Amino acid sequence: MAGQGVEGGLRFAVLGPVRAWRHGQELDLGTPLQRSILGMLLLKEGRAVTPTEMIDAIWGEESPPRALGALRTYVSRLRTVLEPDRPARSRPELLTSVGKGYALRLAADALDLTRFERGIAAAESARKSGRPREAAEKMRAALALFEGEPLAGAVGPYAEHQRDRLVERRLGVVEALMDVDLELGDHAAVVAELIALTADHPLRERLRAQLMLAYYRCGRQGDALNVFTETREALIDELGVEPGPELTALHQRILAADPTLAAPAAPAHGAAAEAGQDAPEPDEEPAPELPRPAQLPAAVNDFTGRKEVAGRLRSLLSAQSSAEGVPVVAICGIGGVGKTTLAVHVAHATGDLFPGGQLYADLRGYTDEAADPTSVLGSFLRALGIPADVIPESPADRSALYRSILADRRILVLLDNARDASQVSPLLPGSPGCAAIVTSRSKLADLPSARLVDLDVMEPDEALSLFAAVAGPERVAAEHGAAMDVVAACGFLPLAVRIVAARLAARPSWTVASLVPRLADEQRRLDEMRVGNLAVEATFALGYGQLDQTQQRAFRLLSLPNGPDISIGAAAALLSMTAIEAEDVLESLVDASLVEAPAPGRYRFHDLLKLFARRELDRAERQQARTLALRRLLGFYLASTQSAHRLAYEGSMISDNLVVVGSGRTFGTADEAVAWLIVEGDALFATINQAAASARAGEQLLPAGDLLVAMEPLLESGTHTREFDHGTRAVLATALRLGDRGSELRARYVLGRVLFAGNRLPEAEEQFTRVHELSATRGEKIVTGEVLNALAVVVGRQRRHTEALAWFEAAMRWYRENGVPAGEALVLSYSARDHLGLGRPEDAIAAAEKGLAIFTEIGSGAGTARARYHLGIVLSRVGRLTEAVHHHAECLAFFRAGKQRVWEQRVCSRLAETFIAAERYEDAVRHAEQALVVSREIGHPYGEALSLTVLGRALKGLGSAARSAECLRGALAIFTRLGAPEAGDVRSLLDSVPVAGKAGGKVVES
Repeated sequence: MAGQGVEGGLRFAVLGPVRAWRHGQELDLGTPLQRSILGMLLLKEGRAVTPTEMIDAIWGEESPPRALGALRTYVSRLRTVLEPDRPARSRPELLTSVGKGYALRLAADALDLTRFERGIAAAESARKSGRPREAAEKMRAALALFEGEPLAGAVGPYAEHQRDRLVERRLGVVEALMDVDLELGDHAAVVAELIALTADHPLRERLRAQLMLAYYRCGRQGDALNVFTETREALIDELGVEPGPELTALHQRILAADPTLAAPAAPAHGAAAEAGQDAPEPDEEPAPELPRPAQLPAAVNDFTGRKEVAGRLRSLLSAQSSAEGVPVVAICGIGGVGKTTLAVHVAHATGDLFPGGQLYADLRGYTDEAADPTSVLGSFLRALGIPADVIPESPADRSALYRSILADRRILVLLDNARDASQVSPLLPGSPGCAAIVTSRSKLADLPSARLVDLDVMEPDEALSLFAAVAGPERVAAEHGAAMDVVAACGFLPLAVRIVAARLAARPSWTVASLVPRLADEQRRLDEMRVGNLAVEATFALGYGQLDQTQQRAFRLLSLPNGPDISIGAAAALLSMTAIEAEDVLESLVDASLVEAPAPGRYRFHDLLKLFARRELDRAERQQARTLALRRLLGFYLASTQSAHRLAYEGSMISDNLVVVGSGRTFGTADEAVAWLIVEGDALFATINQAAASARAGEQLLPAGDLLVAMEPLLESGTHTREFDHGTRAVLATALRLGDRGSELRARYVLGRVLFAGNRLPEAEEQFTRVHELSATRGEKIVTGEVLNALAVVVGRQRRHTEALAWFEAAMRWYRENGVPAGEALVLSYSARDHLGLGRPEDAIAAAEKGLAIFTEIGSGAGTARARYHLGIVLSRVGRLTEAVHHHAECLAFFRAGKQRVWEQRVCSRLAETFIAAERYEDAVRHAEQALVVSREIGHPYGEALSLTVLGRALKGLGSAARSAECLRGALAIFTRLGAPEAGDVRSLLDSVPVAGKAGGKVVES
């Protein structure tokens, strides 16, 4: 691009990014606006441009107030860049002022656009003079001047308009070039290029017509007709029009096999022929034709699904421009995912792109007899017509000869089951026009220029279609539900689906449903996936056998946890490694397609690979090693959750009383801690349930109970309510079986919290009472204060306010005796509502304000938010509505930031109640609807009933009686099902709905 033959050594480009060079060195043109100004001046070809024109061109209707001054500054900067020695020069100015405007005086060949237009003019002259091949060469040379999108980096209306013009100009030349190639009889050579062009410009009818003609002249009438059908559908869908007369006429001529469409006689090649010299005499011996290899294995006749990825692969393989080099596609994935099947299918389907043929080699990368690239090169050279006795011995010479032979041919190379990049590299073509597909279980990230396609398991409907294709559509259609269960048990892995379907097809007496229990047994599932010489386990074993000892041990132990995935920190604890060591080995397993990485820093198994890994675990690891690994994992989770609890519940004694062995994660903020709990929730519960299921007499269950208690902040998020219920009951059942009173105490406390959250108040009270008894008997302080406070709250919710205040007093004494000011503040905040219930508003306000003051003084963010919540309720009840809204708005922001969705729902309901009291019914409806959405998202029936109640009251205030009644009936149904005392309040509200006037009824407590 940067030539030396121009005055001042300057060259410019607009057929791509706006650029400039001096003596071969690219110049820094500055900001996009400066490039835009330069681009405009270049395209004006020396004509003067006024400042007004330039401002309109660059900024359009949105020009800044001082646009003229900015323009002059940019022009001055451009002069400095383009003519740094301008004051000392005697030559004419390059960027000159003309009147009030500017012009750029260029040498004749300084601009790539000028050279492009001269090249096209020369090509047209050659074509008119009967030299079509010379014309095609000149067109291609001119088109090569385009280096991407014209005027890239330039902005403004003028650049956009000119960019469109230049793109259209280039396409017009491309179409003319295709016409010349077709005139020369090069129809086979341009098919691939036309496929790519029509894919980029699907509505351009001239390109479509050229592709139809090229297909027809290649003897592919069906493909030509399909192009017309696809074009017609695209035009109708996108523009609502039918194809034009030229395309329609060509379609009719192809249907009629018009003989005038036949390819012209191939003209003589070379400059001599186009200059009019005689062609070789007929009796001269032509050069021998090289053989066309066709080595692909047969494609499976029941290939199913993979439509999207197959289309993407075809698109990648068709990218044969010199700028992109040789297309190389590397398909990777776990054993049995269908890499070879897909590769062979795509290779057959892209035969039109590679008229020179296809080469194939099974590199056996996952066996002890991996193919030697030198031997494979010898095989390829023989297939390409090179006699065995002239094939060189040196690997480098063989590779050079191989690439030389492929240089002028369009051949697809399929390299199956590659071990690594070093095995593949010598076998790749070196020239555009050829392409390669590589399959491997390894990611081959170090294979230069390869486009990696990580093949996943099938979509459920694809797997079902494959199952039906092998087992028989009728049998599968008759038992659709059972068939879906079968393919799900196969993990949607194509090899597993095919094997199970083949076994079913070979056994007419079996039903699809009979397979379900056979595959449900995880101990025998892999044994069921075996037929003939195909076996899922054997396929997995090939990849496992390539691992070193450290990788194999990690692969085995990582299958031990029941969680859906695992983080780096947890894996490091499980494997007894540092985090860096663990990440290295995990990433190596990902590269080997034995483990997946669904998100940065997280890893998981495919279901069947996990079963295989557990088999290897049973074979290679003693029970003691497995027990210790799980204990390390549980210790990491407990230490991390202790850190999270300490931040989320500042001042709580629970985290200080946990028995923690080992280290875990630390967190900077409470929000970060709760976010970690939410992400790790499923893994935490899986570990708890696993510990409960495997605990035996004499083994410690206590860490699982401690982990449950420490996860209390997660309960407030509302995301894992069912998991909490199941996990606590599992630990409780095991604790009762083993007589483990410490674990029983912890499980009952958390179960009481779960029951309370679901408004199952008598059951919650029963659990808390038992916890209180166990705590007193055992002298354990881990939840003593919390359970006294919980008993107070749960009886207060049942409107036994005097009894509630007695429990609060007991909790206050305990917190004071143990020096826990946060506990005192908690008691004061919660007790305020019972003072209200007894008609003592002054006491309620005093308690709530004192609780808030203590939390603020000790710096507890979570405590302050809860205290504001209760103070807001009290202030709302006594008519201090503005203050109430302020406190609730403050704590709502806190709870939303920390993803405490249960609290978010509560606060939204309270805000709605306050706005009802202020007769701001539209604001009340808005907050009540937010509360309803949250309660339904987290599956919180009691919260849903509260939200429906306050929404009904707000709608009644707006005069929407029908909607109000609908909401209240919904709330009544839920409260009645839960046995909540609020049901009576809602009945009273329903009775008053038809009456016009202000919303009434009691405020429903939570």
